[in-house]
Order: sequence, then structure tokens, then C-alpha cells
Amino acid sequence: MAAAGAHLMPTWERKARTFLCVFGLVLSVYALHVELSKERNPDYRAMCDLAESVSCSKVFTSRWGRGFGLVQFLVAKDSPLNQPNSLLGIIFYTLQMGLGLSVSKKAAMFLVFSSWVSVAGSLYLASILAFVLGDFCMVCVSTYIINFALLFTNLKRRRAIEGMKEKVR
Repeated sequence: MAAAGAHLMPTWERKARTFLCVFGLVLSVYALHVELSKERNPDYRAMCDLAESVSCSKVFTSRWGRGFGLVQFLVAKDSPLNQPNSLLGIIFYTLQMGLGLSVSKKAAMFLVFSSWVSVAGSLYLASILAFVLGDFCMVCVSTYIINFALLFTNLKRRRAIEGMKEKVR
């Protein structure tokens, strides 16, 4: 039923969601690759490391690159609960893509809620990037933009689904 109703959503929404989620997944997988490569080889130089103050690997390997820099206050730094932010991104974009196939009101509400959480996380990490690390990370900023665009897309979807439910009554 869920996937069958997906054709009821506007084409722009399906295309936008697919583009944003795939792009977000690619960036998250790349970020994870950079972090793991840098941990294995400190001399590793990522494609996104353009200058001292324009370095994604500096950001990904900072304390804020795992658990938003907050989880390590609750558990050990090397705890399995203190995962790279990029892994959380992979989970987030996968859920956004999968739940985007459903036209249920509950799925739409979860999409909006999780988008608000991702935007809050993006604002937090952007402030760390600018004011604490003093760095510019192209991969990070791109994911922040994707998160805001997904929020917009999800808000439009929720309104559309609520409108469809109203027409049914």
C-alpha cells in the first residue's frame, strides 16, 4: 500500500527527494571514507582538503566529527555509541528515502520531525565549524544545505498529504 500511493505525490517531490537523499548518501559515505582513511594513515590527504582553513578531514577527525562532540561526555570516547556523524547521515538519508515511498500521515510526520532534528544538528555543527574550528568544510556545508532542502520538501509533503486526507472526508 505504501509504495503504491507514492505515485500520488508530485513528480518534483519524488525527484527532489531522490536527488537530495542520493547526494546526501554520497557525501556521508565520502565523509566516512575520509575519516577512516585519515585514522589509518595520518598523512592521507582528502580531495576536500584544499587549504589549512578549508579542510574536511580536519573537521571529520575532530571531536565534533563523532556523536556531534557530545556523546563522548556520556560514554567513553571509543564507545560503540560514539559513532561518526557521517554514519548518522547515512542512516538519516536512507530513512528519508525509504519513508518517502509512503504516503501515510505518520511517515510524513516522522519525515518532518527527523528533518527538524537534522536542521538543528546542522545549525549546531555549522556554528562549531565557523566559531570553534574556524574551518570551511565543503562536504559539511553541502549536507547542511541538503538538510534544509529536505525539511522544505518534507513540509510540502506533509501539507499535501493532509490535503489529500481532507479531500477523502
